[in-house]
Amino acid sequence: MKTLMIAASAAVLSMVAVSAAQAQAYGTVGYAGVEADDANLGALQGRLGYRFNPYLAVEGEAAFGVSDDTVSGVDVELKHEVGVFGVVTAPLSPSFELFARAGYTGASFDTTLGDLDTDGFAYGVGGQYNVTDKDGVRLDWTRHDHDDVEADVWSIGYSRKF
Repeated sequence: MKTLMIAASAAVLSMVAVSAAQAQAYGTVGYAGVEADDANLGALQGRLGYRFNPYLAVEGEAAFGVSDDTVSGVDVELKHEVGVFGVVTAPLSPSFELFARAGYTGASFDTTLGDLDTDGFAYGVGGQYNVTDKDGVRLDWTRHDHDDVEADVWSIGYSRKF
């Protein structure tokens, strides 16, 4: 799983480095609320993406836990999450767009019962309001549908086009 995630991240970063006239790189940083089974956790989240045209992009993301929870006497902490996604965008105006994304993610949790590493399919939807040509605010929901843990992640963040 780690080899797949490293290869996918390298692919995203190499696409960001090679830009075409119509293509555009972007990044986001923000906060994510994670509802993993019964635990409510918080994370700092970052993304790097590469938009091939106004409708298609690929993005990698990484998150690190900043808020833990206790469920039935068991302490739960998100150590980290990484993923890679394909993104389909619907620009509704120069200032607002909707998007859907699907990809593969892996996460590591630390609990008082032991560590849990999990990975699987993830999908979600969201929107972005562009305040300027380069700056925006992004809100999205992503469902992580792993065998060991299912999680709903709501995130809000600052977006910057490069």
